[in-house]
Amino acid sequence: MILSVLAAAYVPAAFGADPVRVAPGRMPAVTTVDERYQSFNIEMVEVTGGRFWAPYSRAGSEPKPVAPAGSGGPALDAAAFRMRPPLDLANPRLRKLASALGPTYLRVSGTWANSSYFHDSDGPAPASPPSGFGGVLTRRQWRGVIDFARAVNASLVTSFAVSEGVRDGKGVWTPDQARKLLSFTRSAGGNIAAAEFFNEPSFATLGGAPKGYDAAAYARDFAVFRSFARKEAPGMWILAPGSLGEASPTSGGMRPQLKSEDILAAIGSVDAVSYHFYGAASKRCAYLGEEGQTSAEAALSEDWLSRTERDESFYASLRDRFDRGKPLWLTETAESGCGGNPWASSFLDSFRYLDQLGRLAKRGVQVVAHNTLDASDYALIDEATLTPRPDYWAALLWRKLMGMKVLDAGAAQGGSLRLYAHCLRGTPGGVALLAINTDREAARGLEVPAESERYTLTAKDLLEQAVRLNGKELALDARGELPALAGIASPAGEVPLPPASITFLAIKRADNLACR
Repeated sequence: MILSVLAAAYVPAAFGADPVRVAPGRMPAVTTVDERYQSFNIEMVEVTGGRFWAPYSRAGSEPKPVAPAGSGGPALDAAAFRMRPPLDLANPRLRKLASALGPTYLRVSGTWANSSYFHDSDGPAPASPPSGFGGVLTRRQWRGVIDFARAVNASLVTSFAVSEGVRDGKGVWTPDQARKLLSFTRSAGGNIAAAEFFNEPSFATLGGAPKGYDAAAYARDFAVFRSFARKEAPGMWILAPGSLGEASPTSGGMRPQLKSEDILAAIGSVDAVSYHFYGAASKRCAYLGEEGQTSAEAALSEDWLSRTERDESFYASLRDRFDRGKPLWLTETAESGCGGNPWASSFLDSFRYLDQLGRLAKRGVQVVAHNTLDASDYALIDEATLTPRPDYWAALLWRKLMGMKVLDAGAAQGGSLRLYAHCLRGTPGGVALLAINTDREAARGLEVPAESERYTLTAKDLLEQAVRLNGKELALDARGELPALAGIASPAGEVPLPPASITFLAIKRADNLACR
């Protein structure tokens, strides 16, 4: 196994290349992101309870595709899923961990939201969903979402049901269920800041829409939705299309049923153009085809890390054609689809997580919502123990240091070193620099002309969940409290970047005019 040992001092022979010189005081501003840029998802099925991806450690064995009799094709092994009770959103530890990432957007949606029936009554919920629905969302459960969002400084984002249960005799979408959900949200003191009409229309039928659903049907239904939303929730941003799998091989042999190009051409202007991105499908969905798979060995490669740019370019080009000037939101993303690969919960994925945030911020994406907060392998928090995973610690450092204004780091990208810079949060004139060394063997270095505070993340084994900050393992204390994330004073000069490491530098006295 490759060891990533924190270098205590600069040792010239340890570097694989000459140190890269940076000039934080002269880095120009590129763009500005939403104050809730780094956000997260909780799946609707977590709120209602139901069948969702089982973590690999709980699946018993690696799930394999099987073909049920008469199906004509493969399906997932039952071991890939498990039934789960509704998530306890009042749990103090879960709230504490989520609060530390705030302010954020909390998106409660997912495939299951497309067919969830809102039981708008304080009486007992039906034992099974009404005809045309696949699940039941109660007032108590949705009130829990509202209270959780308020407690953790999150603005709520969601989507609405589009299954047969919300359609009239001609198959047209009706707003009755959406109206009830919005009305109850207001009465409970909540607010829905933004919403997609429904989750992932690119795979509409698989997501619960009627068989044969096409772009014309979407446009017809969206017109009803838009009119309803503007009247009933005039302050709610309308996001669209929230599609997936059109610019990447994530879905293997499965091709999108609806094209975002056709959707955006048909529906007219929205408040923000949204999309979803997974660079691959997890091993659970290997039946989709080899082209949609990835590996731990590829996790630090430029091909893997740059895939998020490919999809951003695809949806940004559509935005520029049909709704130029509107913000771009990535409302669902993680290591891979179908619950994430086994290494999604390890330090290895923190490189993708932070590199994606850095790349997309520089390209002007306004919101990036990670899937999920606490369910399956791609979660920020272990669902069984509520223990932070490496991606959570990475997220916490991003929240602590990286401000809203994005800078041009100036150094050449590519190779094993990637650099991103923002104004330092809460420090006028200060600069936060993120340096990611993806070389598993060789150290790199930075030449920094000012003193800084250094925060270096490493692990003994990249596939472990234990991560170290400046050589000390990060963990909650005995009372479940978060540790103080303290940097190490680093004088002006050469800063070491160990092999396979992530380093934040807080340069308080950069005196950058763009950050004043």
